Amino acid sequence: MADEVKKDDLNIVVVGHVDHGKSTVIGRLMADTDSLPDGKLEFVRELCRKNAKPFEYAFLLDALKDERSQGITIDAARCFFKTKKRNYTILDAPGHIEFLKNMITGASRAQAALLIIDAGEGVQENSRRHGYMLSMLSIRQVTVVINKMDLVDFSREIFESIRAEYTDFLKKIGIVPAYVLPVSGFYGDNIAVKSPNMPWFSGMTILETLDSFKSEGEQGHRDLRMPVQDVYKFTRDGDDRRIVAGTIEAGSINVGDDVMFFPSGKKSRIKSIESFPPDMIQSAVAGTATGVTLEEQIYITRGEIMTATGGLNPHVSSRIEANIFWLGKNSLQCNRTYFLKVGSEKVKMSLEKVIRVINSSDLNTSVKDKVDRNEVAECILKTEKSIAFDTVEVCAATSRFVIVDQYEIEGGGIITKALDDDQSRLRDRVMLRNSKWESSLISREQRSERYCQKPILMILTGGADAGKKDLAKAFEKFLVDRGRMAYYLGIGTFLYGVDSDMKMSGHNIQEEHIRRFAEVANLMLDAGLILIVTARNMTQQDMNIMKTVIAGDIDVMWVGATITTDIEVDIQIKDAYNSENITRMTDRLMDKQIIFRG
Repeated sequence: MADEVKKDDLNIVVVGHVDHGKSTVIGRLMADTDSLPDGKLEFVRELCRKNAKPFEYAFLLDALKDERSQGITIDAARCFFKTKKRNYTILDAPGHIEFLKNMITGASRAQAALLIIDAGEGVQENSRRHGYMLSMLSIRQVTVVINKMDLVDFSREIFESIRAEYTDFLKKIGIVPAYVLPVSGFYGDNIAVKSPNMPWFSGMTILETLDSFKSEGEQGHRDLRMPVQDVYKFTRDGDDRRIVAGTIEAGSINVGDDVMFFPSGKKSRIKSIESFPPDMIQSAVAGTATGVTLEEQIYITRGEIMTATGGLNPHVSSRIEANIFWLGKNSLQCNRTYFLKVGSEKVKMSLEKVIRVINSSDLNTSVKDKVDRNEVAECILKTEKSIAFDTVEVCAATSRFVIVDQYEIEGGGIITKALDDDQSRLRDRVMLRNSKWESSLISREQRSERYCQKPILMILTGGADAGKKDLAKAFEKFLVDRGRMAYYLGIGTFLYGVDSDMKMSGHNIQEEHIRRFAEVANLMLDAGLILIVTARNMTQQDMNIMKTVIAGDIDVMWVGATITTDIEVDIQIKDAYNSENITRMTDRLMDKQIIFRG
């Protein structure tokens, strides 16, 4: 049992054209190595007998009844497999063109791949597409498996012909397969044992190639990368731990390590490494899902990346250059909003520019202003806020992403370059501020518990004489009368106070005005307040500055019948003096769980 605990883990994706035998190969491998649950093989054999169907090893993986009837794999089936060396999660990804998006989902966390090709059919369009996807996802540990050799009489000439054709294609997209194997999934040749039917082949079996691949932990020292999945707070029986949870994608951690979080730039030190069941562990390595507590209680959120202080930092920007494989029925276009998911971050994004489109089958290129279904493209993407990420050569796991449209994954790819954006200099100043921040002994969560509320900045903007100030003051009074910690701050109070040096000098540097205003708001949110501010005709550029500076929740409300700037608002209040506005604003805070009903 102790030896099993020491085993590392490896995620492998199995891809290839439809009906080329992916599920059969994996089913046979599991059967031949006694990796199936007790009775599973006999159950499937009996099920096939009762339905008068020939037994197929693929049925061992097909979990859905309609998959058996259609004979195609629809979802990315997961199976768990062990050898003497390690534990595997094998992802049997769909080969049918309609299910390529599931393949991207399965491959997004894989460290190695088996790419299956039917010896009878040879290299197909999806064989090339799948190879391109593996290249884009920076999966470089690849074994090409030429399957169904029994259908071509175990012909060496056919094997060599397919190997030459496909390895030549893979070379053009940056993949040099570690192995190319001739196998028969149906008869088990070169799956777990060497084939007596192909004496001309002296290479490894599939089982041996799997064990030859390197896991994250075996790839030597790398800079720490742990995307923050969540922060858990305990209160029962005097347990006041705040556990920062995530999966270590690269590097390792030890108790006492100094760490830094991006994009916020905040620093702390690892106090403990948590495990279940509880154990006094002192370190954790890549591939481990873990949690840590910190010496200094800093405010961090899901989506940040924990790194080691002094190591190579991830990039932080709201503009990225990326390679994308698009699978949506509707084209990827510049005038739409999507969601980008990279690491544990999910953020709104838009397409800024298509650099070029590449045909994934013949590698020809073209220039377009959109990306159509099943096309590969080099693009520039713009995210709503700054995010932390790596380029693919530094850390594949924190450079891979998927794009979501209407709750569906419609594309995926890798980040190839970080680009400057409008907030680059400002973001550097904010990160320096955060690294020097002196935290009090009272955490943000403790203030929220004491005040029975969460902090938020509510911005009321609009034209002159729209009634913003009257509404803001009325809402502040409403909240305070009910025991809430709220404060109203008008822009005039700020301009002739904190900004008096600029105001009196006649300088009108809008960006600096907004930056200072945001810094004051950030302090008041850290103090746990519901901060209500008014400002005239704010723009989206103003809001981008605010969001870069402020670590907290922001709501934007436009007061007036017509929105006259490009600002994106959460609520429009057409009549400031409508008696229902206070109720509407209160409901908004309740819906966001800033305050609670009752």
